[in-house]
Amino acid sequence: MSKIEILNLTKKNISKNIHLKIGFSFNYTAELIDDFIDILKVSIKKEKLNIKNFGTFKLNEKKERLGRNPKNKETYIINKRKSLSFIPSKKLKIKLINSK
Repeated sequence: MSKIEILNLTKKNISKNIHLKIGFSFNYTAELIDDFIDILKVSIKKEKLNIKNFGTFKLNEKKERLGRNPKNKETYIINKRKSLSFIPSKKLKIKLINSK
């Protein structure tokens, strides 16, 4: 097995890594990744999602606020929106720190 250098994590990269490590077909692993991401989307929209030993995904509601362009000092309204936050677990933090 060859090691793949990943600069940007894409579904294709994840599928390729699973294909090389486990031996499933590339198309099957791509389908698994798509299904997994769909499950994550639905779960996060309902409430916060905690994946043990990995981290917590949480959907935050940002309120409408007043913004300002720093170049011309023009003010404008930033609409309310939703944003996704991720808080890594302690075990994931330790693994990332020790892998350097």
